[in-house]
Order: sequence, then C-alpha cells, then structure tokens
Amino acid sequence: PTASGVTSTSVTLNWTAATDNVGVTGYDVVRVSGGQQTVVASSTSTSVTVSGLSPNTAYTFAVRARDAAGNLSPLSGTVAVTTSGGQGGATCAVDYRVAGSWPGGFQGEVVVTNTGSSPVTNWNLGWTFTGGQTLTSLWGGQGSQSGNAVTVTAPSWAATLAPNASTSVGFLADWSGSNPTPTSFTLNGSPCTVN
Repeated sequence: PTASGVTSTSVTLNWTAATDNVGVTGYDVVRVSGGQQTVVASSTSTSVTVSGLSPNTAYTFAVRARDAAGNLSPLSGTVAVTTSGGQGGATCAVDYRVAGSWPGGFQGEVVVTNTGSSPVTNWNLGWTFTGGQTLTSLWGGQGSQSGNAVTVTAPSWAATLAPNASTSVGFLADWSGSNPTPTSFTLNGSPCTVN
C-alpha cells in the first residue's frame, strides 16, 4: 500500500486491486507491531482512511484480501507512517536547569510541557548532551543513554501527558571539562521549544 493525507490522527492508504479464482470481496488493513497483527480497518474498495491514531506516533500497515469463500491472502508489503503533531509547529516546550553541581558531577531537571491540542501517550523525551556528560541516575521516567543521546520513556503511572500538562524528569550526571546546556529536545520524535 501507499500512504497519503497523513494527519495527527489519521492516514489514507491506497493499494492495487487483487484477483483470485473466486473473486475478492474486500480488504483488511492490518497494523503490524512487533509480532502482533491487528485489523484496524476494512474496505470493499482499494482505499481506506484509518482514523483514531495518536499524534507523533509511528505505525506500520499492511493489506490482505478476502474472497467470497472466506479465504485470506498473505499480507502485502508494509508501509511505515508517522503521524504529525497535534498542531503546526512545536507541540512541546522544555525548561532545563542545573539544580546543583559539584566537582565532576551535577543534578539536573527537565520539565516538558505538552503545548499541543492532543494528549501525548507513552511519551518519549530525548536530548543530546554536548559536553560528554554521563547519566548516573534518573527519576520521573525510565532513562537510558547511548553516546551523548539520552532517552527517557514514560513511567507506567504517568504514561499520558495531557494538553498543557507538564512532567518533570530529574537526574544525576558526571561531567568533566565543561557542562554546557543541551540545546535540542524532542518529545516522541518531534522537536520542542526550549525556554
């Protein structure tokens, strides 16, 4: 299938008609996620709009045909789609501060606010250290670091960030030489405004 008309909550998929010896009666659009396959829409034509999606989220879809005898075709090739933010421009804002520092280490805090019009579910906050800083502990989410890139995933008890709501992530980190402030942050892959 091919994707078009991607919005924050929907996408239109188009595909080539299938033929078999009984006659195709319809198509199922399947979301593929890991080992899971979930039918998210059905159509009797070669186009359908899938709605009810989350903003700033990656999805993978495939299509299968159904015939009058109830046979299902193998899944088609997949198409990957990432929905847009809830509104134009940045839909998040970040405040970063150093709460305290000492030789070789510091305590930092990141407050991220959802400035969009839609909730952000299973939020994922990212930033890049530019001075070689290294996380030693983190709270307010599940943190990991690969090179200079830090990723914080939402805790299970606060997985959704409502419009105009904020959440705080605190951490301890080591540094040497200098401790510059990160200049770019993302929320679910979309850039945030840095206050």
